[in-house]
Amino acid sequence: MALTAMERVRAVEEAVEELREVLARAGVVLPSLRIDPLTCSGHVLFPLVDLGRCNLDMALRLVAVLGMK
Repeated sequence: MALTAMERVRAVEEAVEELREVLARAGVVLPSLRIDPLTCSGHVLFPLVDLGRCNLDMALRLVAVLGMK
């Protein structure tokens, strides 16, 4: 069964919140993290997650976290 537009938006909202929590536990805060509102129109299978912008310090923290082995 295909998801409705509302179900797709809700699924992405949940994913954004989970991502925000995981990043916060790693010491990374992306203040602009959100659902891309332009992709919530229903024409896209799933709305996109906008990771947004961050300052240099946060970019380096993100590199450090993602570069961990």
